[in-house]
Amino acid sequence: MIGTGGIAQGAHMPAYAALPNVDIVAVCDANEKAVADAAKKFNVPHVFSDYREMLKLDGLDAVDICTPNDMHAEPAIAAVAAGKHVLVEKPIARNAAEASTMVEAARKAGRKLMVAHNWRFSTGGAALKRFIDAGDLGEMYFSKVIAIRRRGIPSWGVFTQKDKQGGGPLIDIGVHMIDLALWLLGHPKPVAASSQCYAKFGTREGIFNMWGQWDTKNFTVEDFATALIRFESGSTMYVESSFMANIDHDICNVQILGTDGGCELAPLKLYREEHQMVVDVTPVMLPNINSYEAEVRAFVNSIIGDAEPPIPGEQALMTAKIIDAIYESSEKGKEVAIS
Repeated sequence: MIGTGGIAQGAHMPAYAALPNVDIVAVCDANEKAVADAAKKFNVPHVFSDYREMLKLDGLDAVDICTPNDMHAEPAIAAVAAGKHVLVEKPIARNAAEASTMVEAARKAGRKLMVAHNWRFSTGGAALKRFIDAGDLGEMYFSKVIAIRRRGIPSWGVFTQKDKQGGGPLIDIGVHMIDLALWLLGHPKPVAASSQCYAKFGTREGIFNMWGQWDTKNFTVEDFATALIRFESGSTMYVESSFMANIDHDICNVQILGTDGGCELAPLKLYREEHQMVVDVTPVMLPNINSYEAEVRAFVNSIIGDAEPPIPGEQALMTAKIIDAIYESSEKGKEVAIS
């Protein structure tokens, strides 16, 4: 493990610990307390403060990176060069340029690079994928991606610093829903983005936040982003992502419209016409899936079975290109192309 903060100790490490064919042999973090806590909690024998030293460890097959976004690319590139397979927390990197170097390094080294978009393994996401793959929606021509909080600016870490994260809610929580939608849609090729980003709350004092006061002086990201993405097929995607907005409740949702039906994630439903009647289809009695455990298991199985990981770096690179284009469009005030 490189990075032993909340997502590592709360999600990734418990998932590995639950697998009988995996040993967590080393943890690495510049934060002495965090890395010591992780080692003690999961009985890890080797503790490092420098990932370069950790990569010299004998018997190390794979590396899981749970660091801030600015520390995704360098450790990933070093790990694949050292012959290790890599799972990296979302987003793949701060931008498409960094993501591209990671993908190329993994390709050159012949190692697997998977990105931790756990929503693909969620109960609802997996259910919708089955309906869509069966053709129940017909031709899908429009999707809506929403990841917004009423009052949820992170008050810890570097989530509000653009140089460290690459952006704000769009790259932190919006990326989950964009990835999920692209997967459900079958990864259509994006060609252009038109967007507008706002920072209406982040630099203001005295605003209620469910996680307490954040650092307004160093808030350099957007707190709301909206965009329209056009695809080569002629289909479009509307995106809305925010840390803080005057709405009724938090929303994480994907909606898709097709010629034979529509669907959405929350609430999990399909909308169709059958026998000249309009019907709503609600899947029930679905399995309770821990998406983090399923994600980690899929990564491990791709290594053991020498198979393509279910979320390869190339797919996350395309998502990074879309996010780059959204930010660029907002800065330039016009639609920008996505190559």
